[in-house]
Amino acid sequence: MPDYSKPYYPVYLDLTGRLAVIVGGGVVAERKVTTLLEYGPRLRVVSPEVTPAIEELAASGAIELERRGYVRGDLAGAFIVISATSSEEVNRAVHAEAEERGCIVNVVDVPELCSFIVPSIVRRGTLSVAISTGGAAPTVAKRLRKHVQEHLGPEWDTYVTLLGEVRTLVMERVPGGEAVRKPIFETIADSDLLDRIRSGARPTADEVYDEFVGGRE
Repeated sequence: MPDYSKPYYPVYLDLTGRLAVIVGGGVVAERKVTTLLEYGPRLRVVSPEVTPAIEELAASGAIELERRGYVRGDLAGAFIVISATSSEEVNRAVHAEAEERGCIVNVVDVPELCSFIVPSIVRRGTLSVAISTGGAAPTVAKRLRKHVQEHLGPEWDTYVTLLGEVRTLVMERVPGGEAVRKPIFETIADSDLLDRIRSGARPTADEVYDEFVGGRE
């Protein structure tokens, strides 16, 4: 029985340009491919049979496709590996090679063969919220995701993007280090700026900077 009590360390990975290998070509593998492509890896699928969507992605050059079964050595150079096959033998072989090569690996629906698990994600532009039950109750994670989705409207994307731009201005223009800058960031975050954006306001980064920082310079 899987040990659902063990803690997982939450982390966001930069997959840009890194090799991701997915073994399997069914509907589950297709979902993994679609999601991973949003994060910029070099993506390779290994499977003798694939869905039409995976076939189209390969034809367009968006992914690499090896139309055959997995063989040892397919994970050479991989950073992240996902095995999404119906074969326990293949899944275990993929896991074993990934472990030997130091790849992080997820065997779908087999927690004991995973060095990482994939949380439910809510994204609003650069803002993302990850929800996980450690594999114990995926349905609960999905319901929590729906709850978060209902409370994080599109204004959050505008808000977070704007704060990032303001942060850049503060870092460039305000000397004194964190002791001086942190109170500025906290004041902006505690303000009604989000409510104003929700009501339709679209202030520029310079306008927000002048409002909250101008008098401190």
